[in-house]
Amino acid sequence: MDAVLLARIQFAMTIGFHFLFPPLSIGLGWMIFISELFGKKNQNYKAIGYFFGKILGLIFAVGVATGIVMEFQFGTNWSEYSKFVGDIFGAPLAAEGIFAFFLESTFLGLYIFGRKKVSKNVHVFASLMVAIGATISAFWIIVANSWQQTPAGFIVQNNRAELTDFWAAVFNPSTLVRFFHTLDAALISGAFLWAGISAYMILKNKQTEIAKVSLRFAIIFGLIVSLLEVYPFGHEHGRVMARTQPEKFAAIMGLYNSQNAAPMVLFAFPTNMPPDLKAKIEIPGLLSWLALGDVNARLKGINEFPADEIPPLFLTFVSYHNMVVLGMYFILIMALSAYKIRKKTLWENKKLLKVLFWSIPLPLIASQLGWMAAEVGRQPWIVYHLLKTKDAVSVSVGAGEILFSIILFALIYVLLFRVLFVLLKKKVNNGFELLTEEAI
Repeated sequence: MDAVLLARIQFAMTIGFHFLFPPLSIGLGWMIFISELFGKKNQNYKAIGYFFGKILGLIFAVGVATGIVMEFQFGTNWSEYSKFVGDIFGAPLAAEGIFAFFLESTFLGLYIFGRKKVSKNVHVFASLMVAIGATISAFWIIVANSWQQTPAGFIVQNNRAELTDFWAAVFNPSTLVRFFHTLDAALISGAFLWAGISAYMILKNKQTEIAKVSLRFAIIFGLIVSLLEVYPFGHEHGRVMARTQPEKFAAIMGLYNSQNAAPMVLFAFPTNMPPDLKAKIEIPGLLSWLALGDVNARLKGINEFPADEIPPLFLTFVSYHNMVVLGMYFILIMALSAYKIRKKTLWENKKLLKVLFWSIPLPLIASQLGWMAAEVGRQPWIVYHLLKTKDAVSVSVGAGEILFSIILFALIYVLLFRVLFVLLKKKVNNGFELLTEEAI
């Protein structure tokens, strides 16, 4: 058994499971705040916001538990990595814990349990602080991860990266584009969960009038954020990646040979030995135009990079392209639903309502695929062009110990997910809590 491979599998499993919850927390947080604002004129939105606030509470609790496990791995399985980046990573992780986590958790408790104990304005303010806290938390985590992708504001001294410019490290070349891209993906995740639950309640004839209000809001919100994910956020992210991580860009896009007027590959089956694309469908010049704004511009292919610095080709290409396919689906299904609302035919369209319900996990899958493309595409580096993954693992942790913990974590995560599913189902079946004027 290879300890490096097992350590990577364990980290992928733990962060992949944890990453199901922060996007939902962020997306639901902002939608709850908007719902509270609308609730000043329409009492239904108050009830809707409070209902999804209780769902957010469950999701937040599981997210916290799984996040703690993820961070402990830095000091166990990845001690050499921790030694190298400790001076850089300490600041954003501390900021995430002190400023963001406590802000979100404190005001989430006030929002859920303080409705009858504080004024209406304070209650709305609490929902805003929940959304801001979740967003700030995501920002600092993305700062840390972006530094791995495009390190800045440091010097290498005594075999470790030492911080020289805090703000240069925070706002490294990929921080902002990755933050906005990820934030918008979280909003999409929240919108689809909101829409799917609302559609489910209509299908079950549970409080259908208020569920229609809830679904209409989710679809309009979801359509807007789905469009934004393609342009400008996704587009700008790709342009920055082409400049700062050209080998990752080439692998993801299937650009195996340097060329002018590089084509955008819409579909293909990639092979590693030799690097090739089978059955490809492409648009000539489009990739050059998207990356550099010039249809005839030259882009570097993987043939120009050292063989030991080329990322895995199949996984990067497939994960990215499937993420894009899902992104197009999100726009299509939200646009179709918005059209049906305009025509006043959505509520009776049981097939479309079922599609909305069964689409709940798809944005989370898209986020997982995007993370895979970003992290696998950085290989073989754990810190881009500074530290290779194989040199970052702990030398004192054996493969057997890692394998045991993988099995243990898997069992715990299955149990956690089962408990969460049962509790969420119970909350949904209880429906919206209709509020009296005194309660709001």
